[in-house]
Amino acid sequence: MNYSKKATSAILGALTLMMPGIHQAKAGEGQADKSKPNFILILADDLGFGDLSYNGSSQIKTPNIDKLAKTGVMCSHGYVSAPVCSPSRAGIMTGRNQVSFGHDNNIGGSQKGFDPNYLGLPVTETTIADRLGKLGYVNGLIGKWHLGEKPHFHPLKRGFHEFWGYTGGGHDYFTQKPDGRGYQSPIECNYKKPQPITYITDDKGDECVDFIKRHKKEPFFLFASFNAPHAPMQATKEDLELYKHVKDKKRRTYCGMVHRLDVNVGKILKTVEKEGLTDNTVIVFLSDNGGPVNSNGSLNAPLNGQKGILMEGGMHVPFIMSWKGKLPAGKVYDKPVISLDLASTFVQLAGGTVTPEDKLDGVNLVPYLDGSNMATPHEELKWRFTISAAIRIGDWKLIRLPDRFPMLFNLKDDLSEQNDVAMQHIEKTKAMLKKLGQWDVVQPHPVFLEGPVWRKNQVSLYDLDYELDQPKK
Repeated sequence: MNYSKKATSAILGALTLMMPGIHQAKAGEGQADKSKPNFILILADDLGFGDLSYNGSSQIKTPNIDKLAKTGVMCSHGYVSAPVCSPSRAGIMTGRNQVSFGHDNNIGGSQKGFDPNYLGLPVTETTIADRLGKLGYVNGLIGKWHLGEKPHFHPLKRGFHEFWGYTGGGHDYFTQKPDGRGYQSPIECNYKKPQPITYITDDKGDECVDFIKRHKKEPFFLFASFNAPHAPMQATKEDLELYKHVKDKKRRTYCGMVHRLDVNVGKILKTVEKEGLTDNTVIVFLSDNGGPVNSNGSLNAPLNGQKGILMEGGMHVPFIMSWKGKLPAGKVYDKPVISLDLASTFVQLAGGTVTPEDKLDGVNLVPYLDGSNMATPHEELKWRFTISAAIRIGDWKLIRLPDRFPMLFNLKDDLSEQNDVAMQHIEKTKAMLKKLGQWDVVQPHPVFLEGPVWRKNQVSLYDLDYELDQPKK
């Protein structure tokens, strides 16, 4: 069903009236009821695995993200469920492998033969915000949505009480137009008249701070959905000056954008501390997929590959979970975890239950990260994205493509995926290929498809050589 702009405005206005009340508590008071922890999910966009100090970067300094890592658990084998934005976010928001409900393509227009009213996160799916809302949480989304632009997909209809941001897949960092579309679309907000954009990464950080302050007296879920360092490649003059020693212009701009992301992560962390919420707030940081090294100047070293493909560089991402006093500080957890785990984790920590009927694909990570459960959270993980599919069982990972033999890697010995050993381990290759295929054929048809130009591009990305070492400066 299509809605007019007037109807959409009326819907948003009505939802504004239903938003939770604003609290004016004094700084540092914290929450009266600490039985339910707060949740802050900080999601970077197209961030390279190797572009954080704690992951080995000597070129980009990220002291605030590093501080979060030092106070929490660093998941060295943390994954997302897709190597591109929209399906990855669909998995995060639902806790279900998005392939199981047909959202395994990126949103980039509706192809012929598909109903454009289905171009988004299916309305039959339940989000983290839906589940937490029923448990008494106030839910806010600041930033990028990218799970459907039609009114029935709007975040205010998917469990969020407050929204400041845009429904598309990206935005200009400096400008917007009142009647703009795409990256020039106007900022939407249901709780105030949105301010003019200064630099959108800073604006998002400020809105996150404001949300925390307003809702510090009640349990909250804040989805801090940054678009940095996603294109367009735009950094502030100040940040470009900071990295003027980087010769490549695109890389210099990228470094500045990551620096500004880190500054705003710092704003969030300082506010949580200042408002007395540190002991009762779970903070998660990750990227929605790997860095697209050939378009934004990112670096996934030592991982091979990039955004859009199922090599490690496409969906093996920075993944941190911090909860003071509940999770060990500075621990490195080396068993595979995935963004699908966040929904189960948040719901169960909030006092809710997860039943088989929910069909969630994740687990509550806390018992694994705090050491009380020594088992492996996932014996196997599976991915499917347009022309590709992959399966990881233990240390072994197989990738299936349409134009070549399957590839097999032992990630324990070869994290950079330099040695395809499929032919040396033919029986393992056959067994893993069969298990992957048996899962694949029972999945539903996608509810929308990317254009064929993207699928052709994805195949070609497997043939590129990727930088596996960090730059010296």
